Amino acid sequence: MSQIVLIVDDDITSLKLAMSIIEKDYRVATAVSGEMTLKYLEKNRPDLILLDLNMPEMDGLEVMEVLKADPEYSKIPVIFLTATHSPQVEAQCLDVGALDFVSKPFIPQVLRSRVRRILELYNFKDQMDAMVEEKSKEIRETYNELSDIQNRVITGMADLIEERENSTGRHVGNVQEYVRLICDALRERGLYAAQVTEEFTGVMCNAAALHDIGKIKIKDAILQKEGTLSEEEFGIMKNHTRYGADIIDELLADLLEEHDLRIAHDLVLYHHERWDGSGYPEGLAGNNIPLAGRIMAVADTFDTLCEDCLKEGKDKSGEIVFTTMSEFAGTSLDPEITEAFLAQKDKLKAMKK
Repeated sequence: MSQIVLIVDDDITSLKLAMSIIEKDYRVATAVSGEMTLKYLEKNRPDLILLDLNMPEMDGLEVMEVLKADPEYSKIPVIFLTATHSPQVEAQCLDVGALDFVSKPFIPQVLRSRVRRILELYNFKDQMDAMVEEKSKEIRETYNELSDIQNRVITGMADLIEERENSTGRHVGNVQEYVRLICDALRERGLYAAQVTEEFTGVMCNAAALHDIGKIKIKDAILQKEGTLSEEEFGIMKNHTRYGADIIDELLADLLEEHDLRIAHDLVLYHHERWDGSGYPEGLAGNNIPLAGRIMAVADTFDTLCEDCLKEGKDKSGEIVFTTMSEFAGTSLDPEITEAFLAQKDKLKAMKK
């Protein structure tokens, strides 16, 4: 089907002349006023508009203003038709968004050439846009495949650490769910609104799986030791946060933007810092602990308490865990984040079933 050219001109003679020049090559629609043009566009989409500049009531510039303000119309190419010959008028036509202009009285070969050139240009642009979209789709699909592989690798590494620690095997999945719950709760309360965005939450949930990745460098003799670690052993164990942050920086440097990499880095490095300053690796206190670390500390502590109760076969209701978490608020854990988390008690109990 041939392309549609809408000719807009209040001068019937000029209108018929323009029609006679281009109707052999294109389907032609006509309008004799700006108002009729807009009415036509409500139900039709021409490939090009030839728009008279000087019309009563609503001139070409006013029509152009409406077209450019509407996303549905703004992509339609426009060539102005004008009987006024001056550089100022020509510049004005181009400034308001027209792609070209043709002077009256029309020279047939000039009008045909301008129409053909603009339509060919837009055909090429549409083809390029389609190619870009197709390539973008391929890139997105490839990225999703790579992300899936990346997530499997991350999960596999995290599972390996859990196995080395003789964990119950659900810690990684649990803390990811708790981190998301905390972030959602903070957003609902309007806390840290500038930081806790959907993007932040996504990075946090992915990074939560790697919060103990540094333990891959800790010897089994320490990692799997039953009972209390000696002071020397605990000193070695504490290094896992620094090891983990280094691994994150190397593992994800090419996959994350700098801001997102910082979130993951902070989560891994600071999730054992304590609100009262008694944690490690840097002994930070209060709000000096990066937000990612404070959120991860709450999620990690809660699941560790639950896992301890499960191993010991006690507190099936979970009340001891909730009581202990409340006691930790303001000492080892950020009180505001802990309160927001524990306010989701019903959801947490449902998740533990």
